[in-house]
Amino acid sequence: QVTLIETGGGLVQPGGSLILSCAASGTTASPGHIEWYRQAPGKQREFVAGEARDSVFARYGDFVKGRFVIARNHAENRIYLRMNSLAPEDTAIYYCATRRNGVTYWGLGTQVTVSS
Repeated sequence: QVTLIETGGGLVQPGGSLILSCAASGTTASPGHIEWYRQAPGKQREFVAGEARDSVFARYGDFVKGRFVIARNHAENRIYLRMNSLAPEDTAIYYCATRRNGVTYWGLGTQVTVSS
């Protein structure tokens, strides 16, 4: 069983920044490879970012356009998503996910709202 918890969401003005994080429950647990997704009301779930793994570079959704960075702090066993230049269309619930033994595990999500 894997339980993921996201933090860092909130209200931010257009052009602002937020840093989200994802960690497994329990301070000593190490999450597997992490991907970030988001879902806005009335829209499909959308891929945001995935960690680099082996020889594969970090990957980002087409909409990101260089604004976001995913990074893992190994000492903390925590994965960060740094989001800059946020716009109203970035408003969504952001989820982290990992896959183990053919099963995908999702956090409960953290709300990001971009509004003036």
